[in-house]
Amino acid sequence: MAESALHLVSEIGAQLGRQTRSGKDSILKSLKQVANALSEIEQPSSREAAKKLEATKKLEVAIKPLRKAILQSLLQHKDKEVRLLVAICISEMFRVMAPEPPFEDKYLRDIFKLIVSTFSELADSASPFFSRRVKILETVAQCKCCVIMLDIDCNDLVLEMFNVFFSVVRENHQQSLINHIMSIMTHILNEETSQTVLDVILRNLVKEGKCAPQMLLAVIPNLTHELLTDQVDVRIKAVNLIGKLLALPKHHVAQDYHDLFVEFLKRFSDKSVEVRVSALQCVKAFYMANPSGAESHEVLTAIEDRLLDFDDRVRTQAVIVACDLAQSNLKFVSPKLISQATERLRDKKVSVRKKALHKLVEVYRNYCNKCSEGHMTISDHFEQIPCKILMLCYDKDCKEFRSQNMELVLAEDLFPALLSVEERTRHWIHLFSLFTPLHVKAFSSILSQKRRLQKELQIYLALRREEKENGSEETQNRIKASIMKMAAFFPDPSKAEDSFHKLNQMKDNNTFKTLASLLDELQIRDAQTTRDKFLKTIGGRHPQYEFLCSLSSKCSYNIFGSDHIQCILDYLSSNRSGNKLLEASSANLLLAIISIYPSLLRGSEVQLQMLMEKNSQINDKLIEVLAKAGPHLSLKLSDIYPILERVCLEGSRMQAKFAVAAIAALAGVSEQFFFSELCKELVDSLHSRRNIPTVLQSLGCIAQYSVSTFEAQDGEITSYINEKIFQVDASDDLNSFNDTYGCSNSCKLKIYGLKTLIKSFLPHRATRIRQKINEVLDILSKMLQKGGAFDGVISCESDKAHIRLAAAKSVLQLSKRWDLHISTEIFRFTILTAKDSSFFVRRLFLDKTHKLLKEHAIPSRYACAFALATSDRLKDLQDNSFKYMAEFIKEYSREARIRQASAAQGGSITDYPAYIVVFLIYLLAHDTGFPHENCQDEELYVQFCSPLFHLLEALVSITIVDGDRDLVNDAHLLLLSIFRAIKKAEDVVDAQNTPKLHILADIGFSFVTSLNHNGVSSSHAPALILLPSSLYRANSGCLTRSSFDDCLLEKIIHMFKSCSSLPISSLPKRGRKCQEDDTQSKIIKNNTLNLAHGKQLDLSTTGTETQKNVSQYISVGHRRKRAVSSTASDSVGLRECSTINHQHGASKKSEKNLEKELLSSSCDSVTLRPSLAESHPSIQILERNAPSFKENLRDSSSIIAEPSNYLRAKLKDPCNITYDSGEVEVLCLETESCETTSNGPLVEREVVLSDESNTFQLPSSDSGEHFFHGSLKKAVDAIGDAATQQQKVSPFEECRKFSDRTTRLPAKAKKGRKTSVDTSASEVINLNENAVAKRTRRQKI
Repeated sequence: MAESALHLVSEIGAQLGRQTRSGKDSILKSLKQVANALSEIEQPSSREAAKKLEATKKLEVAIKPLRKAILQSLLQHKDKEVRLLVAICISEMFRVMAPEPPFEDKYLRDIFKLIVSTFSELADSASPFFSRRVKILETVAQCKCCVIMLDIDCNDLVLEMFNVFFSVVRENHQQSLINHIMSIMTHILNEETSQTVLDVILRNLVKEGKCAPQMLLAVIPNLTHELLTDQVDVRIKAVNLIGKLLALPKHHVAQDYHDLFVEFLKRFSDKSVEVRVSALQCVKAFYMANPSGAESHEVLTAIEDRLLDFDDRVRTQAVIVACDLAQSNLKFVSPKLISQATERLRDKKVSVRKKALHKLVEVYRNYCNKCSEGHMTISDHFEQIPCKILMLCYDKDCKEFRSQNMELVLAEDLFPALLSVEERTRHWIHLFSLFTPLHVKAFSSILSQKRRLQKELQIYLALRREEKENGSEETQNRIKASIMKMAAFFPDPSKAEDSFHKLNQMKDNNTFKTLASLLDELQIRDAQTTRDKFLKTIGGRHPQYEFLCSLSSKCSYNIFGSDHIQCILDYLSSNRSGNKLLEASSANLLLAIISIYPSLLRGSEVQLQMLMEKNSQINDKLIEVLAKAGPHLSLKLSDIYPILERVCLEGSRMQAKFAVAAIAALAGVSEQFFFSELCKELVDSLHSRRNIPTVLQSLGCIAQYSVSTFEAQDGEITSYINEKIFQVDASDDLNSFNDTYGCSNSCKLKIYGLKTLIKSFLPHRATRIRQKINEVLDILSKMLQKGGAFDGVISCESDKAHIRLAAAKSVLQLSKRWDLHISTEIFRFTILTAKDSSFFVRRLFLDKTHKLLKEHAIPSRYACAFALATSDRLKDLQDNSFKYMAEFIKEYSREARIRQASAAQGGSITDYPAYIVVFLIYLLAHDTGFPHENCQDEELYVQFCSPLFHLLEALVSITIVDGDRDLVNDAHLLLLSIFRAIKKAEDVVDAQNTPKLHILADIGFSFVTSLNHNGVSSSHAPALILLPSSLYRANSGCLTRSSFDDCLLEKIIHMFKSCSSLPISSLPKRGRKCQEDDTQSKIIKNNTLNLAHGKQLDLSTTGTETQKNVSQYISVGHRRKRAVSSTASDSVGLRECSTINHQHGASKKSEKNLEKELLSSSCDSVTLRPSLAESHPSIQILERNAPSFKENLRDSSSIIAEPSNYLRAKLKDPCNITYDSGEVEVLCLETESCETTSNGPLVEREVVLSDESNTFQLPSSDSGEHFFHGSLKKAVDAIGDAATQQQKVSPFEECRKFSDRTTRLPAKAKKGRKTSVDTSASEVINLNENAVAKRTRRQKI
């Protein structure tokens, strides 16, 4: 120890004690000398205790004067520099005197206050005194003197010091300074950790930018219990603190403090949402600082788990973090993480789906840029992003995801703005290889909607030019209609319509010229340039700028253009890698685009032809492309014909189909001879037995495109099919089994031959067909019954099953145009295919029927197949049948309403899906398994009638029609009238079956009435019902009173209700969600299905099959707010989930009023077993022996609900068909077809029968649907003396008007002629008459 330094300290200390009034400069000089002297003094370090004690005493003596001077005056000095030097001296005194403090405890508080005040100036690093303050900090940290504050109860000073540290320290400070602060804090925390100190730390460290994160290292040992505290805000602060710590580079905190890291990971599953969100927010910085290692993998796993969190806020944050991590390191990001983040596009919460869409689009754009720069290669897990985005088109809950908006995502958001067309095409090709049929459907929907808008805009622009020339009112109305159509393609149609009207008032023709030019710009770059120039010209201040931005985007080729097509063809031409998957994807993409935009192929004809000449594996797609784009191409048929001819002769059946279509598309009027040449070549190949399946396909397709060409060879072709194909027996060498198709080659050829014959009767264009349809129908009838056209030809059961299926499908196809000629027997055998012994036959037949009914391509009566299949032995077929039946009822109910509401379309009772009950009852009555006459077994009746029960239950289910009460009421009333009509009719084929018809009508009437929880009175039912005359005829007067036992009837209905229910899958998707809370079974806005366990009963048998497996369904009942009645105690309740919509004239009641009405009607109505008697007691009885039925239903038995508006017209007058002589007759129409509709649901057509028997002539328009029932309109025309002007009326009002018109007929009209047409007329049953006479009259059409 330097003696001179001790002496100097003592001497100057004494001087400072004496200089009470010395000047500042003198004090500063003295303090500097003391500070320098103290810095030279070392702590006593002698190993000998005596010597160390002696040195310590000398040191105490030396600093005593200085200590006295500090306490007396210097400690309270006002000058900052003086106080700073005093603090330096004090820190040095603590150092040399350690471990004992240089001051007594009573003075230490003021001493530490001075030191802490000095620390508060550390933020000013530019100060000339900064280095001295750092020196004080260093000395205090080294001697650990601050822990003394804990001993003297100066906790407030400790908190103040911690706050000072956090407030002054910055990340740009020297590491040594931060280390000193951390040292001081650590020493204090190691001595004593109070909650208040930790609160200060947490509160300050979560403030971004206020301190250096490295400071957190000092508090690590004390943070674990903060993560476990019950206080949410404390856990959040702790999580944020640890997140900062984990993000420190090169510190390896996660490894060094693994227990803390483990506890941090647990916060990702914290019970508090806010804590979980905070944990997620810390992840990005940690992962970027430590992208590799086990800890990073654990964090990614935690993120993946939070993507499935039950709280949408957490899932949203997890999506944000996952996408941010992906963008930070696209090349090495976990594919699983991207995949799971992409799945959030299917999240149940709209907010999560929106955020996921926004973030994932950002990721995909970044990925596309990386690929174009060569930093990445195309990857499946990134290409799945646009695939999942497309699936948002199926989202019905959010209008932002409708195809109107998704179009803009594909056009403007998905790809970077500057990404080249070539790069975009590369990505489209790759992602198209990942498409499923649902993706293709969504993709096509977006493109087709865009195309429809473009076409409608062209029409609008043409109308606008026409308006300038003549300005007629008709043109203005057409413009308004066009505007309404275009507005429908925008997210907000009403707003768009208003904008269109404002745009229409604009006088600036340049705007409309630009829009027209955008429609003509087929290249995406040219279209974008034109659009940008247009928007720049009109300027952002234009009142319609926003709308014109959207319109110009929608009408331009900004998703695909002709340059995309060129790129796809280039890829196909130069596919050096030989990647078959991408080659097929390219062809599929090309076909998908050209199917919507055929004109985009214009200019690429030569390249397409060169590709086809290569005879590649994608020729079938290329030929289909050619067929679709043919009319738009400048390509000579003669140039491409050799290729197409070779395909028709040698290619596959699929290729041949499109090759013939391509010839038809390219052939001009003068080039029809190509078909004649081709047909001759095909017939020669047929006789040579070369590639017969393809040849048959080509011939059938030629028959559809060129009827005259086929008819020239018809005899030879038909003869060959009958003799060389249908007559092939088991010994033929072609009868080898084909594993691919599950049948023999001989069976396959029979099916192909049948298809060729069927196609010859289904031309694509309207034309007269001279062939005889009856021969084909006879063949089909035998195939449906025996599985072959002739006995002994086919012995294999599998082959027979395939033949039956092909025959049934053929009948469905023919019913599009030849329904008038399809006999009752063939219809019955076709429907019974739904009960075929082969599972695959039943399944494929039902699927085909559903598809054709959905397309409105066949008569609605074929939906009876769904009812029969609801009792199938296999659960999946049951479910599909219920689903198909529900979809049929929902779609056809709405369209029937549209028909009858439209003055242009007109409508009929037979348009309603409830009308198929007429056919189902007939089918059941002719079933060989009908219970015998004296059967009293209610279970057998339930089994047999289960198809009828299931259909009726679905028809009056308010769930299936989305809560539309009017549709349900209409169906209910129509069903009651149908059953009454059947009770007044008899079987036209076999009168012995009439009692069975009546029994089924009794059962159906009672069952429907038992479901009448809305209290709809049967008195409102239609008074006149059309029945098909090929099945029914008017009562002959010989019928006896129904003897069906009322008690048995009640038992049957009760037994069915107690065990049967509709499956969830048959209900709309919004009605399938189940809830566990039984209290939610009350009427609520979004109800769910509640499946109760009731008595199980075998319902599969209809007399033809016996079901062994028992299935349970969810019943379609009406919602109640009380306990289920005793009569239905075992039934299954239905809780609807779908929102009730009131459309097309439906009730506009609020949900609350609707709920009240439901409660009232379901709780207060009295349900009794009603009879089929008329509601009006004053009905005229024209025949004495007419049957009457016991009346059990009185008007007061139920609360009467208001019928729908569509029923009111028919309530005024009963319909009586009378003549001047007083006789009552039924008109027997020559045909049962009242109208024909095209494949579109609401377009009417006509059917014209030529004078030649069995020949069929179509008008010059597309084919349509022929209904089986009679037409009132044609009935009046048939009489010839009625009013000539026809008027469309509603179906219920139609009955009354028909009666009114016929009462004015003269008496001579009674005398009719015999009917000479095979198909009999429809019977009109007047429900207000007990019996009617029948009249027939031939009419030539």
